[in-house]
Amino acid sequence: MNKYFYPLIENPYRKSDINEALKVLKSRRLTIGPVTDKFQNSFTKKLGSKFSLMVNSGSSANLLALQCLINPYRKKRLKPGDEVLIPSLCWSTSLWPIIQSGLKPKFVDIDLDSLNINLNDLKKKISKKTKAILIVHVLGNCVDMSELMRIVKKHNLILIEDTCESLGTKYKNKYLGTFGDFSSFSFYSSHQISSGEGGMICCKNNDDHEIIKSLRAHGWSRGLKNEKKIAAANKHLDSRFIFYNSGFNLRSTDIAASIGLNQFKDIDQFIKKRSINRDKILKIFKKKIKMMKYLSFIDANNHVKASWFGIPILLSKKINRNKFLKKIEKLGVETRPIISGNFLKQPSIKKYKLNKKSNFKNSDIVNNHGFFIGLPTSAISDKNIKKLVGAFEKSL
Repeated sequence: MNKYFYPLIENPYRKSDINEALKVLKSRRLTIGPVTDKFQNSFTKKLGSKFSLMVNSGSSANLLALQCLINPYRKKRLKPGDEVLIPSLCWSTSLWPIIQSGLKPKFVDIDLDSLNINLNDLKKKISKKTKAILIVHVLGNCVDMSELMRIVKKHNLILIEDTCESLGTKYKNKYLGTFGDFSSFSFYSSHQISSGEGGMICCKNNDDHEIIKSLRAHGWSRGLKNEKKIAAANKHLDSRFIFYNSGFNLRSTDIAASIGLNQFKDIDQFIKKRSINRDKILKIFKKKIKMMKYLSFIDANNHVKASWFGIPILLSKKINRNKFLKKIEKLGVETRPIISGNFLKQPSIKKYKLNKKSNFKNSDIVNNHGFFIGLPTSAISDKNIKKLVGAFEKSL
């Protein structure tokens, strides 16, 4: 039995999702196949991206983007030691693919109003060695994308959008994940849609698409546009097993794709329902004037139509966050940190000697005073909202 009356995530799998998965099971084609192709095409069409490839996680999507950038088949590839700017408020596998690809991360503080990368600090951190920016769209929110794109164009930088937490968010009516050269999405169970495990990588360039397709599946030439040409140049090999590139096995399955595609069809409805629930919850909270002295809720930036999947909150510095979270969890409200807090505080940073003495005061505030609660798609009763608000009042 769930100990939480207000959990982070509800059961994300509906009867229709299970039925779609059963169809794939009965077909006996469980690995990557036609259903994955259908999901990729649907994703591309709706978002307006150029190319989409399904992978086994959003983390794998980030890895493929960075590995593509250093691949010898890429005309303009990055070199060892080139800098990639990344917010200090990030996820583990937003950061590590940079390092695993021989590139150098340079950390940028965040903006407390949106929890996203601070554009003023970003401008200060750009150097001659800076070649790319990896931004993380936090919990459905984003920065001023118009200003970010001006910076990107001015300095001729590559932009990677980690959109794992923000599928469906629009900035000036344009979907996040379609601004940059690459973007990653996650279909983990707590995100806007779920396929169990799974993700998508999008890119704008056909050559990058071909490189990523090969990297995703062992470095094979299978399915590439120049597959026949590669086979003709390697007649001493079985054309089915030509390893044209380096590679991984980061493919998803048709089972995951069947669930993901079925949920993706309803993404607009999911976004609408979460938005309604968020408005209902915040309306009650904001009536509690005394309690609101200790709570700051994060709103969407200007021109942003957010696809929220949680409600991020900053506690007053007067409140001991750890004590507060222990109390509220006992009262049945599940919580978690905002992403991973200031990632520079993690022990792996010290182990790999990435310690930075720069001031990341806003990331520290989120690390020490921030958390978020869930936001379901199912209707929340007035009784449960009252119980949720009451749990906050008792814990402060």
